[in-house]
Amino acid sequence: MKKIVVFTGAGVSAESGLGTFRDSDGLWENYRVEDVCTHEAWLRNPELCVEFYNARRRDTLAAQPNAAHLAITRLQQAYPTLEIITQNIDNLHERAGSKNITHLHGEITKLRSERDELATVELQGWEQHYGDRHPDGSLLRPYIVFFGEGVPYFSKACEIASTADIFIVIGTSLVVYPAASLLHYTKADAKIYVVDPGQPDLSGFNDVEHIKEKASVGVPMLVDRLLLNK
Repeated sequence: MKKIVVFTGAGVSAESGLGTFRDSDGLWENYRVEDVCTHEAWLRNPELCVEFYNARRRDTLAAQPNAAHLAITRLQQAYPTLEIITQNIDNLHERAGSKNITHLHGEITKLRSERDELATVELQGWEQHYGDRHPDGSLLRPYIVFFGEGVPYFSKACEIASTADIFIVIGTSLVVYPAASLLHYTKADAKIYVVDPGQPDLSGFNDVEHIKEKASVGVPMLVDRLLLNK
């Protein structure tokens, strides 16, 4: 059975109504990214960061998986070894029923130790209270990879990408690094599908099919094809 790897970006979450910072010239829900998504911002005004991510968490819990999320789950049911790599911090893939998910940029439903980027705890509900502490004694902060911080699961994602016979890219402009470089870790003979209405840079790749549709339209179409030809 062929190994399928799916790589999703903000375009998938946007169709469930979740805003992204690239929607409006560096603003994310009317906040400057520099004020809420950098380590300097956390040190300077942690209460503002907590307020911002509480609101994003509330939005996430109110959102629902869309047709793209559900189609990916359907594909995984037919290909149980399918793995998902996502740039998104929401839990919509999980809520759609998908498994084997690697979150590159953190998870909005978790908090992490200020000392250890991988020491996470689940948050019940949407509200973090500033001042709460991790069992290691450090302050809890949102489990978000801020701009300028390392991506802890990037090496794992590269290894996953290298196993793909079919690599599916959905809803990303391929401009956010290092995540955008995952394509370069695929095998030379891997079949690559890109579902995105934009024009991501696909130069240097041979066997690529670009489906110029938004995720909720293009992904179900592609999944139907793959299942038909299984």
